[in-house]
Amino acid sequence: MASFNKTLQTQRFDDYRYYHQSRINQTLHLISAVIFLVTYALLFKDPAMAGLLGWLAMLTRQTGHFFFEPNGYDAVNDVTNEYKEAVKVGYNQKRKIVLLLVWGMVPVMLFVFPTLFGLFAEPTSRMDFVRHVGLLWLAVGIGGGLFRVIQLFAIKDAATGLIWALKVLSDPFHNIALYWKSPLALARGELIDPTIKDASHWGAADDEVDAEEAAHLT
Repeated sequence: MASFNKTLQTQRFDDYRYYHQSRINQTLHLISAVIFLVTYALLFKDPAMAGLLGWLAMLTRQTGHFFFEPNGYDAVNDVTNEYKEAVKVGYNQKRKIVLLLVWGMVPVMLFVFPTLFGLFAEPTSRMDFVRHVGLLWLAVGIGGGLFRVIQLFAIKDAATGLIWALKVLSDPFHNIALYWKSPLALARGELIDPTIKDASHWGAADDEVDAEEAAHLT
């Protein structure tokens, strides 16, 4: 259990210091986290709406990553962008682009094949079409997560995949706890989080060697 908790904390620590330096990105993650909590509440009551909201939350998050995070050499952590992408066990930028392309193809596919070869009833209204899109988006989101977990089982081990899945599912709660002050900092004109240089408040990276040698799961 101690090893499990340490690995999970290492995932979160790397995620924070490598991919969430921008206060704009942090604020967008805060908004996204709140939307995800609503999505969780709707998941079993209205899956189609959960799928629509879930991808709204996802787009909010990825906007922060793609447009507001510093690119190139990471002087704060003294690593290259290539290194960060290589050690990211979850969805790095290349994998995210593939996932987003699949997401974007869903409404196009339903427009061309409204019943998706008999999977859905013929839509009788625009809302029927939208709800079908939401259901497929939910399937894409769940399927994308499961696909990566299975990949991690194969290329790493079961613990790696399960810990990453737990991190992803608990990210909304953790993001709210971590980034709730970010909008205030952004309002003061602070564009980059200065605390990343000294992350001792995490209490997770007391031993820098251990932090570097641990599996960098983000």
